[in-house]
Amino acid sequence: MSDKKYKIAPDRPAKMRYCKQCVYPASSAVPLAFGDDGICSGCRSASQRVDIDWDRRKKMFERLIEDYRCKDGSNYDCIIPVSGGKDSYFQIHIIKKVYGLNPLLVTYHGNNYTPTGMKNLLNMREAFDADHVFFTPSIDVLKAMNRLGMQIMGDMNWHAHAGIFTYPIRVAVQQNVPLMIWGEHGFMDLGGMHSYNDLVEFTYRYRHEHCMRGYEWYDILEKAESYGEKLEKKQLIPWMYPSDEEIERVGVRGIYISNFFKWEANEHGKLMQEKYGFLPAEEPFERTYRTTSNLDDMHENGIHDYMKYIKFGYGRATDHVCKDIRAGILNRDAAIEIVRKMDPIKSKDLQRWLTYVDWTEEKFDAVADSFRDPRVWWKTQDGQWQKDNLWDEK
Repeated sequence: MSDKKYKIAPDRPAKMRYCKQCVYPASSAVPLAFGDDGICSGCRSASQRVDIDWDRRKKMFERLIEDYRCKDGSNYDCIIPVSGGKDSYFQIHIIKKVYGLNPLLVTYHGNNYTPTGMKNLLNMREAFDADHVFFTPSIDVLKAMNRLGMQIMGDMNWHAHAGIFTYPIRVAVQQNVPLMIWGEHGFMDLGGMHSYNDLVEFTYRYRHEHCMRGYEWYDILEKAESYGEKLEKKQLIPWMYPSDEEIERVGVRGIYISNFFKWEANEHGKLMQEKYGFLPAEEPFERTYRTTSNLDDMHENGIHDYMKYIKFGYGRATDHVCKDIRAGILNRDAAIEIVRKMDPIKSKDLQRWLTYVDWTEEKFDAVADSFRDPRVWWKTQDGQWQKDNLWDEK
């Protein structure tokens, strides 16, 4: 049984609203708003990048990092949470190769790496010659967390989001390294949650309310038994956020490098391939056309993203075409056709996940359906799920 049930709407919901510039729906999983002209906040935020004085931002960054550089070489200068993806490569490139800082790399390994993703991670260690903490929780605990995340919130990868935004901060406290370098602010990049002029930094509140959907390790532990899982507090240490006192003692501060350097993932990917041998996916993804994103987790572009489609009516292809529309490298009509083709696909990596957690596809579908958003989905008289599509208006 799912924690959250949606009633089957007796009539169809109000017609879905889509951005007139990109293709995001009003049901977006990230905070999103529309102006009177029908353009979404994500497009507005992205348009700010044209007018930013990036030279000035670069100088701001240079002054900032000098305040944190360890002058006597007795400790690391900063911590960079990395997955081994193109963004990780770019962050290390800027921090170590351009500015000569000595970072400690920290990876949370959720046991779902693609073969190419693992190659990139191992190559990254050699390409940048940096110290690297590579952490993998207990596999049995990860399997339990997959099942619990799926049943509690419709997200089998909750453990990964929680791990990525918790374990590196635990390391920062343990190593007494205050500065943390993140890449881009995901919700700002997609939905325009903040303005570029805010120079937003990482906060516990953002992590808790958005990245982790309001759940913490103790919520998972409390609910585990009711879902037939046996977990103990000591098994959930990797997901325990440091106390306020620990954070204050070290002075942990997380900055987003995208506030200081113009962030364009397509250009970064090409640059990292040329300079450091970063590898794109060996075979195309089923649910998106990009081949350099989320290689650290075979389910992130696959069945985890399919769950976003089930819940909110769109998926990774929508995310990626919106970024490319805003970057000026894809037109909206072509984007709609990509979304039409890719967003509904139930990807084949589901079979790996089902075997991994010992579930049947029937159980997966039943749990998935319980999370369908009533703003998006309704059932037809013959029992089929239906939603508004942007291409139905064409």
